[in-house]
Amino acid sequence: MGEFVRLEVDGAIGTIRLDRPKMNAIDSQVQAELREVAREAGSRDDIRAVILYGGERVFAAGADIKQMQGLSYAGMAAWGTELQEVFKLVARLPKPVIAAVTGFALGGGFELALTADFRVLGERAQVGVPEILLGVIPGAGGTQRLTRLVGPAKAKGMVYTGRFVQSAEALALGIADLVVPDADVYTAAVEMASQWAAGPAIALRAAKQAIDDGLELDLDAGLRLESTLFAGLFATDDQKAGMGSFVENGPGKATFTGR
Repeated sequence: MGEFVRLEVDGAIGTIRLDRPKMNAIDSQVQAELREVAREAGSRDDIRAVILYGGERVFAAGADIKQMQGLSYAGMAAWGTELQEVFKLVARLPKPVIAAVTGFALGGGFELALTADFRVLGERAQVGVPEILLGVIPGAGGTQRLTRLVGPAKAKGMVYTGRFVQSAEALALGIADLVVPDADVYTAAVEMASQWAAGPAIALRAAKQAIDDGLELDLDAGLRLESTLFAGLFATDDQKAGMGSFVENGPGKATFTGR
């Protein structure tokens, strides 16, 4: 268990909890601890869904600028590459991931939230990529994941200006999937995660892989990937349980074991 990042498990839901006062700034220690916690969450069969959470006041206000400021080109290239790899590890967790966002999710904090499959925002939450105001650009996936989420023009509008986007606009842009009162953010994320925690874990993993990897392929290659993953699920207990339950009892009544 790290000093600033820990994994909290309740039932089949694992919460990756950032806890570096006051603003959950992402420094090299947070980065290293996030890597270890993400690896654990990804490898544990008892965790079927994951929540990224920074607490009741703030998700993460960005990278630790004081640490970054003094880095040389070589130092920043190494640090930035490693941060991208850590965020890639979170993005590729083989299970549903939800970012529960309160307060600010800015810069590296927003880029971490973008690694999730879904984002629940509090009503007073604000997100953005303000790196341009520091004379740089987003370097941990912001120019890529944001563009894939909202399209190039809207992403450029945020990146070029560095402006903060409030929750209502984030919902309209498709950055947020749900906006709730600030006090209800984590509860809403748990409710969302619960529907997948009881689902067919291997099929959910295959669905995530098909969609995420398919975005990087041409259509024909993506269709081949989908077909291969689809066929492979017929070797699982969950496929037999799901189809057997459908034939006997109708849809939506199967009990899955994740095997």
